[in-house]
Amino acid sequence: MPGNQPRPTLDAILAVTRARIATLQGSATELERRAAAGPPVRLFLEPTPAVGLIAEVKRRSPSQGAIRTDLDPVEHAQAYVRGGAVAVSVLTDEAHFGGSLQDLKRVAAAVHVPVLRKDFILDELQIMEARAAGASAVLLIVRVLTDRLRALAQAARKWRLQTLIEIHTLAELEPALAAAPDAIGVNARDLSTFEVDLRQAETVIARVPRDIAVVAESGVENRADVERLAAAGADFVLVGTSVARQEDPETAVRALVGVKRQTGVRS
Repeated sequence: MPGNQPRPTLDAILAVTRARIATLQGSATELERRAAAGPPVRLFLEPTPAVGLIAEVKRRSPSQGAIRTDLDPVEHAQAYVRGGAVAVSVLTDEAHFGGSLQDLKRVAAAVHVPVLRKDFILDELQIMEARAAGASAVLLIVRVLTDRLRALAQAARKWRLQTLIEIHTLAELEPALAAAPDAIGVNARDLSTFEVDLRQAETVIARVPRDIAVVAESGVENRADVERLAAAGADFVLVGTSVARQEDPETAVRALVGVKRQTGVRS
């Protein structure tokens, strides 16, 4: 981290999120109106013969600090799509990732592919925000939701958004499946330590039922990583830092697409 500043803990990140949600309570009616008038939702996760690449608009992160602080979300997103990305992920957490809902809204209006709101979703108000801004899907993290997971998955469906439900361990797979996800995200990064373990991700991916789409998240730096995760059974990979930091994101994405999906390798 710049200046040897300590990494924020997951609890600290969630505390900031809860404080922001508290400020939304008074505008719930307006948020509901805007969500109801949101643009059409695009189908988010439909596997193809190749591993689909979801490229992320990302300025910084708690684990790496500054990545690309001058990133223009629209320019990057459009370059991703030209390079072959099947969807764009937009980080909307401002305090720790440098994102915003305005980034999400601008990107959703500028590209023809589906857009994922990636944030620490803890309340239906955030789902309404995503719908109003033009998202097609939201990320729901088992680790941070526990008892609220099913309710928020149902809320997303009510607002016609698809759900990418994220797990890190095998123990989280059962509750994720119980929430009827549109896809399971397997994050190789441990949110407690921010360390990445692709080997664990491979183990978890292999246990996801084959009728559920799997998105491998974190740790993808090159085409060999995509091939490795495809061999474990990933249908999609979500790639952030390695493409967001590039001067030529279109070429960076093109170098990662076209890896053949490996069917029949999961349970």
